[in-house]
Amino acid sequence: MDRIDLLDAGFLHLETREAPMHVAGLNLFEFPKGANQRKFMARLGETYRSSTELRKPFAHRVAQGMLGRFGPLYWEEDPDLDLDYHVQHAALPKPGRYRELFALVSRLHSTLLDRSRPLWEAHLIEGLQNRQFAVYSKLHHATIDGVAGVRITEGGCSPDPDAEINVSPLSIEAHERYKAKHGKTRNADLAPSEFELKAMAEFFKAQFDTSAHFLGVIKSYAATWLGLGDGLAVPWRHVPHTIINTQVSSARRFVAQSWSIDRVRAVSAAADVTINDVVLAMCSGALRRYLDELDELPEHSLRALVPVSVREKGDFDSPLAISYIIADLGTRHADPTDRLEAIVESTRAGKEMLGELTSREASLYATLMQTPLFVASMMGVADWFPPVSTVISNVPGPREQLYWNGAPLIGSYPVSAVFHGFALNITFVSYHGNLDFGIIACRQTVPRVQRLIDYLEQSLTELEEIV
Repeated sequence: MDRIDLLDAGFLHLETREAPMHVAGLNLFEFPKGANQRKFMARLGETYRSSTELRKPFAHRVAQGMLGRFGPLYWEEDPDLDLDYHVQHAALPKPGRYRELFALVSRLHSTLLDRSRPLWEAHLIEGLQNRQFAVYSKLHHATIDGVAGVRITEGGCSPDPDAEINVSPLSIEAHERYKAKHGKTRNADLAPSEFELKAMAEFFKAQFDTSAHFLGVIKSYAATWLGLGDGLAVPWRHVPHTIINTQVSSARRFVAQSWSIDRVRAVSAAADVTINDVVLAMCSGALRRYLDELDELPEHSLRALVPVSVREKGDFDSPLAISYIIADLGTRHADPTDRLEAIVESTRAGKEMLGELTSREASLYATLMQTPLFVASMMGVADWFPPVSTVISNVPGPREQLYWNGAPLIGSYPVSAVFHGFALNITFVSYHGNLDFGIIACRQTVPRVQRLIDYLEQSLTELEEIV
């Protein structure tokens, strides 16, 4: 058995019936011309259920050690792996619009993964209009992060429309093919990565055995709390309470939409800011409109936790390699220019701080950043004393058109997690000239979340007019 490191185990410890801690991807495909749809879907199912060996931990389940639930957790191989359980087939009711697709995804995303089995499911969905089908892949956050999820999609597809793909995207073979394509820069005989070997005792030791850079980060945070910081945003300081920061039910509402990356790039070039800053400004304007419409706009600006990949070049095997910064969304400003300036100031300060850290230190920092969310949620205080307002994630994806046995992948939409105190999550993936947004929220506490799609478009149009 292999120990599950502290950062990954945090997602398992935080999970409740009302707050499942899995993430997912909704990949939208178009049937190849002339393909028999029934036979094509059958072949897709056979591929996912192929007996090819799966990479760790997708053939492993969670196990406890001698200390039970109070001790470290482990991955152990499942001797009774049942691929017919993990791979399921669904069909949408007519008329098969995206509305029906999103309703199905909302329901599938509301249920817990079975911990007596490996923590993943794949749902093959037919019945969409315009000769389309979808694959909803659901994996526990302890097994994967956004970058690793995109790599699974790439490993299970090909840029060649004529390529024959007969292995599961979760297989070792698909993973090795991805690494071969992108060039494995680590030697195979190196010791396993820190993420695979780190035990709890080692992790706590690392807190006392890191460089002066990390101590500098702590000093920066202390200065910010004293009002002396230079744009750096920290948990709890001036974070307002909104309807987003509530206890959640298990019911979910998912919506998705794509925007051309050229539109966003034009704004970023004209304003001399990053594409990610422009997207944060889109989200800022959309959230401001949404809360204002509900008469819930707070005095202080919303703060978003923004995951940042700290995956080292050539690291193809770590399931999670993320750290975080906090972005001031500037929602207290009516002027979108002022909102963008607030965002840029805070993200630059956060990136400069992370730039001073090694990958190891950034991972330690990620745990410290994640701890306030976990503690506030587990203690039940995040709904009235939130450390941040929401989570907004950017996951870089492939730039080239991908295919599965001739079926073009036309959209790759992320479906993230919400939990107590954080009832809304916005994540987007860049793929083949588009930014594919996935918005997930608690259906009972965050009403009419589909309106955020319209508000994101209005916010982008507003930024285009300004620049």
